[in-house]
Amino acid sequence: MKLPKTGTPSDDLFARINEMKAEDADWRGGRTWSLIYPAGEDVDEVLRRANELYVYENALNPFRFPSLRHMEADVVAMTVDMLGGDERSSGTMTSGGTESILMGVKTARDLALVERSITAPQMIAPISAHPAFAKAAKYLGLELLQAPLRADLRVDVEEVARLVGPNTVLIVGSAPNYPHGVIDPIEELAALASAAGISFHTDACVGGFILPFLEKIGHPVPPFDFRVPGVTTISADVHKYGYCTKGASVIAHRDKATLDHQIFLYDQWPGGLYGSPALAGARPAAPIAAAWAVMNYLGEEGYIRLARVILDTVNRIRTGINGIDQLHIWGEPDATLLAFGSEDLDIAAVGDFMDDRGWHLDRQENPRALHMMVTPNHAKIVEQFLGDLREAVKNPGTSRGKEARYS
Repeated sequence: MKLPKTGTPSDDLFARINEMKAEDADWRGGRTWSLIYPAGEDVDEVLRRANELYVYENALNPFRFPSLRHMEADVVAMTVDMLGGDERSSGTMTSGGTESILMGVKTARDLALVERSITAPQMIAPISAHPAFAKAAKYLGLELLQAPLRADLRVDVEEVARLVGPNTVLIVGSAPNYPHGVIDPIEELAALASAAGISFHTDACVGGFILPFLEKIGHPVPPFDFRVPGVTTISADVHKYGYCTKGASVIAHRDKATLDHQIFLYDQWPGGLYGSPALAGARPAAPIAAAWAVMNYLGEEGYIRLARVILDTVNRIRTGINGIDQLHIWGEPDATLLAFGSEDLDIAAVGDFMDDRGWHLDRQENPRALHMMVTPNHAKIVEQFLGDLREAVKNPGTSRGKEARYS
C-alpha cells in the first residue's frame, strides 16, 4: 500500500477500520485468555475520558506538562506503597513489563560495574522467566544463565546457587511466572542474592496489581515484594491487573539511590540537558493519565472487589477442569494464571477444538499445555467455557500442528 494521494472521508475511513476490526478476537465476550484485562464498563469509561484528555501531550518534558509529573509521581508512590516500600523507595513509569524489566537489568548491571568493577556481567533467571530477561541480556550485553525448575514448576534454588559466580550481577524470580502461574521461592532467592552482594529482581509484571489484594482477602500469597529482605527492584504492570489501557508499567526500587543507575542524562549537544528515566524519549501521556485515573477511581476497595470476582472465577474454572477426566492443571498456581494439559490426550487437538468454538487459549510446551489468564470478564462465561471444554475432550480429533506461542 502507498500513501493515498487524497484523504479518505472519515465515515469511509472508520467503516474500513470496523471491517478489519471485526476479525479481531472477541475479548469483550470473554473469549480471550491473555492480552486484555477488562474490569467493567464503568472502568472503560474512566479510561476513555483520561485517554481523550491526553491524546496530544508529550511526557518527555514534565516541566511543560506538570500535571503528568504529578500523576506519574502519584502512580509510582501508590505502587511502591502497595509493594511494601517505604520512604526510601522510588521508581518510574515505563511503557510495559518489558521496559520495566530492561530497566531493572540495566540498574543491576551498572550498579555492579560501579561497585564491583564487573565488566562481563551475568544474570541468573529461571527457565520459566519472561522472555524480556533474554531480550535485556541481548540488548545490554549480559550473559543469561537459566536455572531449571523443580517438580512443582518453581525455580530450583539449589541450582541457582550453583550458577552464582564472581560475575553474577542479578538474580531473578517471578511472582508469578507466566507459563504456570506459580510464584518462585522469592525469600530463598533474595537471601541468596543478598548474602552474595547481588541485586535481586522480582518480576511481578502480572502479579503486582493482584497479589496484594488477594492477600488482603485472605488468599495465601507467598512473600514476594519489598517486605522480603534482599529484593532490590520489582516490575509491576498497571496495564495488567491494574486495569489500565496499554502502555503503563512501574519499575520500583527499594532504595531510590539505585534509581540513579537507571536514569539517562546527557548535555553534550546544542540542545542542553536531555534526561529520560527509562528507554523512551518522547512518551505518550495518555497511559500515565489513565493509570492515575483508574487507580484513584477503583481505590483499594475496588481492587479488592475485583480480586474477589477473579478468585471465585479461578476456583470455578479449576474445579471444572479437575472434574474432567484426562485433564489436569500443571502445578499449584498461586493466583490467576493456570495451565492445563493431559497425560493421555493431545492437548493441542483440544486447543484446536476450542479455537473452532471461538476461544483463544495460548499453547505452551514443557509441559504441553493450554494457558489461561483469568480476569473479571471471565466470570460470565465459566459454564459455557467448561461445557465446550468437555466436548473438546470427548472429540479432540487430530492436532492441526499449531505450535506453542506466547499470546
